[in-house]
Amino acid sequence: MKKYTKEIDFKKEQKTGFSCLEDLAREGARVMLHYALEEEIREFIEKHQNNTYQNGKRKIVRNGSHPQREIITGIGPIEIKQPRVDDRLIPEEERFTSKILPRYLRRVPSIDNLIPVLYLKGLSTNDFTTALTPILGEGVRGLSATNIVRLKQIWENEYQQWTKRDLSEKRYAYFWVDGIYCNVRLDDQRSCILVIMGADEHGNKELIAVNDGYRESKTAWKEILLDLKQRGLKKGPKLAIGDGALGFWAAIGEEFPETKWQRCWVHKTANILDKMPKAIQSKAKSMIHDMYMADTEENAWKAYNHFLDAYENKYPKAVECLKKDKKDLFTFYSFPAVHWIHIRTTNPIESTFATVRNRTRSTKGCGSRTATLTMVYKLCLEAEKTWHKLKGYKMIHLVLQDKKFKDGELAAEDAA
Repeated sequence: MKKYTKEIDFKKEQKTGFSCLEDLAREGARVMLHYALEEEIREFIEKHQNNTYQNGKRKIVRNGSHPQREIITGIGPIEIKQPRVDDRLIPEEERFTSKILPRYLRRVPSIDNLIPVLYLKGLSTNDFTTALTPILGEGVRGLSATNIVRLKQIWENEYQQWTKRDLSEKRYAYFWVDGIYCNVRLDDQRSCILVIMGADEHGNKELIAVNDGYRESKTAWKEILLDLKQRGLKKGPKLAIGDGALGFWAAIGEEFPETKWQRCWVHKTANILDKMPKAIQSKAKSMIHDMYMADTEENAWKAYNHFLDAYENKYPKAVECLKKDKKDLFTFYSFPAVHWIHIRTTNPIESTFATVRNRTRSTKGCGSRTATLTMVYKLCLEAEKTWHKLKGYKMIHLVLQDKKFKDGELAAEDAA
């Protein structure tokens, strides 16, 4: 480590408003970034070392440094001089581009992510610099009220373009749907944020729609589905997963009648247990778990009937809640077993929006309807970066081909 630490000025006078430890961390980060960029340039030049003139001189050479610039990070601003390379004699698509530090980067992505989070928390545009100065340092640039307004406008334009993107080439095997109630300002206090996530033909999870709607009504969901069709979505998903209380089911039954339905077992379990005494909820929850975790549909129905026999007389409301969605509880058995972990619940949406709910709980207002939806969209896009392909994604093409599955296994007639 001597190579790196020897360039850190431990005796540097503290004029930044940061503690000695914070300054040391920032200076260490600057030195490590410097060496990483130098190594990146060295590897690029070495890769092209055989690209020479007739006299043997290299065409690709180091060419000083770009002007010094300041990068805003979570530990404060870091000043860096990015090395430059003369690569004008090779095709443009082969020229050097830093993967570590893009040319026009002024803030690390995590700083940009702070803006929608703080905005949804109710922070005024004029207060961003004040709020972030203790984190990013005095005189932080790029986060003034004017720039925040400009960024919000850019993001709103991105959201509007996203809501108009072409879907004619898209095919989805699964939809997860939910209505998310957050303490944010929409056009009506009874409105909520309606969300659709999907699994495409390659098994990638994808954010499909973010919009507001009146109490998760059929009309609101129908508007979203019609919009997807107008933008080119030719066929609906093979399976949709959601809470039984949504108006979504009536809407998709009209717009994509070929789609099968699966009730979310997390919602169903919570709704059933809510109608039972706490003293027996643990036992009842275990019996519900035996239903949707059974290895075959036959065993699932046995567990279902056992629950009815055990509780129908004493807790009829709980049993009625279970029976209400009887025909849509075990649809997942007609799909590949490797996908069951994904399609029994709406967890993909729930886990994403747990963050949104937490970040909007403390405020009743955060701006216009469009601004609110834009900020939620930005948070969802950030969460999307962490989403993984479905397990068994190679089975997706069989689902899209309407191959038949029994208890998660490909039926004999389709396996031949």
